[in-house]
Amino acid sequence: MYTGNENHQISLADAATLTANYRQQYETNDYIKAEFFGKQAVQNLLNQNGCVGFRIYYGKDELNVSKLVIVGVNSSGNDMTQGSILEFGLPCPPYCSVNNPLNS
Repeated sequence: MYTGNENHQISLADAATLTANYRQQYETNDYIKAEFFGKQAVQNLLNQNGCVGFRIYYGKDELNVSKLVIVGVNSSGNDMTQGSILEFGLPCPPYCSVNNPLNS
């Protein structure tokens, strides 16, 4: 049973290690490091009746570009496929933060 109160917090050092491990698999900089999703889109997804959190799926489009797909999850742990589903995040690059331990 999911409650929506699960703790997923990690330290910046641990997060930096995870993202560095990901970046190290690439020899060039022509890959997606992250995606930005606006607050209102995420809030609308979370405000769905019965939603206690969300699940992020990894995907690729027809050009083989990595994409994230976000779907709400109910207390039974099931994807809310009849509700709001998010994609079209703004990819980094080119929409990146300034250099920090998570992206450089």
